[in-house]
Amino acid sequence: MPSLDVGPNFIFRIFRGSFWSQRYNTSASTGDRFCQLDFPLIGSKTRQSEMWEARVGAHTVRSHGVRVAKTHMHDWIILVLLGLIIVVLNAIHPFYRFVGKDMMSDLKYPHKNNTVPFWAVTLSAVPLPIVVFLLFYLRQRDVHDLHNAILGILFSVLITGVITDAIKDSVGRPRPDFFWRCFPDGKDAYDRWGNVVCHGDEWIIRQGHKSFPSGHTSWSFAGLGFLSLYLSGKIKVFDRRGHVAKLCLVLLPLLVSSLVGVSRVDDYRHHWQDVFAGGLLGLVVATFCYLQFFPPPYHVDGWRTYAYLRMLEEVRPNTNGGQSSGAEVEIQPNQRNNDSSKCLSLCGTSSLPVEDIESGRRQLER
Repeated sequence: MPSLDVGPNFIFRIFRGSFWSQRYNTSASTGDRFCQLDFPLIGSKTRQSEMWEARVGAHTVRSHGVRVAKTHMHDWIILVLLGLIIVVLNAIHPFYRFVGKDMMSDLKYPHKNNTVPFWAVTLSAVPLPIVVFLLFYLRQRDVHDLHNAILGILFSVLITGVITDAIKDSVGRPRPDFFWRCFPDGKDAYDRWGNVVCHGDEWIIRQGHKSFPSGHTSWSFAGLGFLSLYLSGKIKVFDRRGHVAKLCLVLLPLLVSSLVGVSRVDDYRHHWQDVFAGGLLGLVVATFCYLQFFPPPYHVDGWRTYAYLRMLEEVRPNTNGGQSSGAEVEIQPNQRNNDSSKCLSLCGTSSLPVEDIESGRRQLER
């Protein structure tokens, strides 16, 4: 009898025939042994994902809002504490750094009004992103996404505010317009050590020692930076399809934050180092807070929340319980057969004639 070729080409033809053949269901009553080759990266992953998501169901504010909020009760308490810390830090007297007469050459810029007031920064850093979160919620009906986005951006802004105000009070760097804050009439005075003796408004002088880092810039990058990360995940900027328009939409919030920082230098309220440090601080905190609730934007599931992905993982074992156990039974190795014979037993549905397969099996057993 001629020997049967069980080389790589033979095995490839078996798997190829099984893949392109009609897929049959396993019947326990008839004892048919047909394996279904599952290729999740080709097409079945989408169908299974839709089935899992259907089993998870819609989680709206009305159905699961209170439950989700109670789950993060401690986080909301921490947010309140962070807000109180910011109030205390703003009431604390900052460190009055030594300012001599020879240092005034860099601190004599005019005292101007703010081009971008702080209320506008707060409005663009928190309420505006929340409106965007609500728009996505109306489309997805996912309360986890809405809740975690709001919680994340509040943490981003408040943590940035605490760090910024703490550094401001500790460093006490004078602003570029410190001379006119200290001497509004233009008549400077110094003590015997050469330090300034200010006679201006106490509140204005106190704020004059809070140059580093820029609070406007750090708050703006903390809020709008978080929004930029959120949008990059939701619209799948890093899907490798080359849609530059998506990237432009993501960079728009960062552009607004950068312009806020530039306005602080133009108004002579901050040195450029203050703006750079504030922007870096806000963006770093926003990134850390975002990654607490969402996968990285370049992740395949970056448009979902970790909470929703955990629910899918809990549903998958229940959905595939029977199929997994059956597959484990089918792939038990036979000590009498080698790897090629295992491929023959697994893939009963192939494009090769049954007689050739059975002949090959008998030849291998000999």
